[in-house]
Formats: sequence, C-alpha cells, structure tokens
Amino acid sequence: MPEQQYRIGLGYDIHRLVEGRELIIGGVRITHEKGLLGHSDADVLVHAIIDALLGALALDDIGTLFPDTDPRYKNIDSTILLKNVYKIVKKEGYKISNIDSNIIAQNPKMMPYIPKMKEILADILEINPADISIKAKTKEKLDAVGENKAIEANSAVMLIKKN
Repeated sequence: MPEQQYRIGLGYDIHRLVEGRELIIGGVRITHEKGLLGHSDADVLVHAIIDALLGALALDDIGTLFPDTDPRYKNIDSTILLKNVYKIVKKEGYKISNIDSNIIAQNPKMMPYIPKMKEILADILEINPADISIKAKTKEKLDAVGENKAIEANSAVMLIKKN
C-alpha cells in the first residue's frame, strides 16, 4: 500500500477569560483587560493548530502530549509547544501545505493583530504567511464567547509528504 501523500487535521480550543492574565493569541500579546485561563499561556489559536497537526498525523491531542498536571508546562509559551509538535511533523516526513483558522471572540477585535500572528506562525512552521489564513469571528453576543466569558479557536491543516 503506498504511503499517504496528504493528511488533513482539525483542531479546536476554548479558554475562559479572567482578570490578572495576559491575553496571548497566535503568539501575540493583545491589549485587553482580561487574559485566558490555562495551565500554559492558554493561547487558543496555537493550541487549535497544535491539535490540527497532531490530528493530521493521527497522534494524541495536546492535553495528552503536554498534560496540565506536568509542572514543566506551567505558564509555558505555547509557541514552544508548537515548535516541538512541528519537529514531530518533520520527523514523520511531512511539511505543511496550508492552515485555515478562526479566532472566535466577542472582544477584543483581532484583525489588527492577525498580520503579526501570521508572521510568528509562519516563522515557526517554516511556511509562507500567505499559506496561513486566520479569520476573526464573533458569536453575535451568544453563549460564553458572545458574553465575553471565553475565547475559542479552530483550525484545519493540510500536510504533504516530503519527496
């Protein structure tokens, strides 16, 4: 049976907004009165991309690979976790074709930060920023996200087998 040339993965994450934490999404510090609660820096976009990459390889999820019970990951910069996962992608013989993501937040507005997010992610993942789509959405004031209690993100990635 021939090796699979293409693999697709989906990722999702949500974190509660709380006072006393920095808001970091896509590796970018965002000016806001609240930040995301989590064991790490709670970067929902990076976590969704990590889970999408792991899913494309049919591996365990982010919580299994980097458990919140492990003190090594307390307040860790999620881009470090992304770098580690990208090493796995390369070890498995794949490269990233493209990433399509959504950040879902009622506030703050994400659009001003998206170019820097794409730059940071492209650098880590060794792809062109034009191969990364990050869209900003709201929940039209519905559910926990719409009530400014949480922020969520989802992501899809396509991997291609290296020659």
